[in-house]
Amino acid sequence: MERNIVHCDLDTFFVSVERLLNVGLVDKPVLIGGTSDRGVVASCSYEARKYGVHSAMPMRLALRMCPEAIIVRGDHDMYSHYSSMVTEIIEEVTPVVEKASIDEHYLDVTGMDRFFGCWQWTQELRQRIIKETGLPISFGLSVNKTVSKIATGQAKPSGELFVNSGTEKGFLAPLSIRKIPMVGEKSYTLLRNMGISKIGTLQQMEAFTMKHVMGENGVTIWRKANGLDDSLVLPFREQKSMSKETTFQQDTIDMDLLRRTLIGMVDTLAFELRKDQKLTSSITLKIRYSNFDTHTQQVKVAFTNSDKLITEKVMALFKKLYSRRMLIRLIGIKFSNLIYGAYQTDLFNDSSDEVNLLQAMDKIRMRYGSQYLMKGICAPEPPSRKGGDHAP
Repeated sequence: MERNIVHCDLDTFFVSVERLLNVGLVDKPVLIGGTSDRGVVASCSYEARKYGVHSAMPMRLALRMCPEAIIVRGDHDMYSHYSSMVTEIIEEVTPVVEKASIDEHYLDVTGMDRFFGCWQWTQELRQRIIKETGLPISFGLSVNKTVSKIATGQAKPSGELFVNSGTEKGFLAPLSIRKIPMVGEKSYTLLRNMGISKIGTLQQMEAFTMKHVMGENGVTIWRKANGLDDSLVLPFREQKSMSKETTFQQDTIDMDLLRRTLIGMVDTLAFELRKDQKLTSSITLKIRYSNFDTHTQQVKVAFTNSDKLITEKVMALFKKLYSRRMLIRLIGIKFSNLIYGAYQTDLFNDSSDEVNLLQAMDKIRMRYGSQYLMKGICAPEPPSRKGGDHAP
């Protein structure tokens, strides 16, 4: 049976939510993010994009490019609320739904054309979302996830586009290679150096040539350029929490060891958050003493996945919780109340330098593995260290 895959994307989602709450922002250039000069743009309106502003840009630079822009701090609780509203509407009528991010969904409506036209059905769903939430949304419909996602991008803002089966290559051919998912700055530069700027040129390449130049990643890009993608729409399952614990081989009160261990666990968990495009607003610290007494303490924070902020909160919790000179057997950290948020770090609080550093580190980790890059304080202890050996 021929597949019918829909990709839905809420247009400038954060800005659209803010405009629902404040109509004075409509048709104005709006920047969502940190309000200080060191802040970073988390999202921006189309009016601001006309000046060259984009997400992850330093706020200071964005304001130089668009001086009349209105800055809004942002409210992830509110964004999560509206995202859940949209998800509930979609899941109510759709057989298989994958929530790709806080503002993005894939829908597998294969077989529904026996009862409804998939195109008409998707149009009606889009109108229902707009009517019930007040949020603008765009969608693309095709035989696979890649073509549908690119079609959504072409339909924006607040549009819809159907790519008929068999026309995928023709639809993709005139588009820039930047439109292909997975083509980042490095891949784009490499392809441009090969004289490839349009997807149509890439379609004429041989798959083995792309593999020779870019490895397996090159074959994947070549397949996407040719409209080939057999990846499944995976049903959405909300992850409620993530945690990590360390049991020491020897009970300890070595404060330096405990601090290094906590920072290492935060580093690992925060990277997992960013890799999964998630944020947390609840941090819990657990300590188990040598007599097996176990104590926990929790703190609520603004939604974040920033190593820096989480580490500060964890160390503050440890200072409160560890109030006696007793040997520690185990320590653990738990993040809960998770929501989707497609950021590499806390764009509302960190400086642009910190954002860029974390993004660079995360790219290396995702490509080669987290074990190949870590903070110096998280590095394994020298063999000569006494009383500090512990197992992860």
